[in-house]
Amino acid sequence: MCIRDTGSGGENNHRWGDGSGVPTYKAARVLVATVTDDRARWNEKYDDPDFDLPDDPIPELERRIDTVPDGRALDVATGTGRNALFLAEHGYDVDAIDVSDAALERARDRAAERGVEVDWIRTDLAEFDLEGERAAEYDVISVSFFAALEHLPALKEALAPGGVLVYEHHLRSSDPIEVGPSSDGHRYRSNDLLRACLDLTILHYEERRREVIGGTAAVVTLVARNSRGGAQSYPLLEE
Repeated sequence: MCIRDTGSGGENNHRWGDGSGVPTYKAARVLVATVTDDRARWNEKYDDPDFDLPDDPIPELERRIDTVPDGRALDVATGTGRNALFLAEHGYDVDAIDVSDAALERARDRAAERGVEVDWIRTDLAEFDLEGERAAEYDVISVSFFAALEHLPALKEALAPGGVLVYEHHLRSSDPIEVGPSSDGHRYRSNDLLRACLDLTILHYEERRREVIGGTAAVVTLVARNSRGGAQSYPLLEE
């Protein structure tokens, strides 16, 4: 089980630079510097044995796993692989991306312990081509605690017809919060995620506080399907 690296010099067609899809020299240098800085920062975190993430997947993903379509899955900002491993254990062909080498090494070790196969890919989401050969590729896309509003158009393009997006992230809150980014700049405002996904069918949307590792967090959770029409089918879930 290997870790692939798309690298910043790959053949992905990005929407940056001069708007033509061809990176300008200045834009390319900015992206490479940003990815390098992020990689170093997250590697330092994951190299700390006291830094850990939960083993359980996004609660709504776990709750709805029998109602979402089978097939291929993409886990964005996989970290130590909690969503990717869960999806692989349920029969999905999983691509899992993260910028951190250290995180993916830990995820790979967990996969070996659990006896599942995942395609671990070291890359930043901005470098990962979702609109070329991967367009309409994924039946499930999961995103956990990663600010990616600017990438949502590409993520939605990567959903297969009927495919489901499961997304959770930190919220700005006036309540005392113990877990999450120190700056509100990395948190979503109320309804940010909902507004960004109104071209999908919203199956679940919730903003609330909940207990996570380390204390209380303010979290938004969205489940949305790539489908159209005024009359649709909806999964019957156990309460």
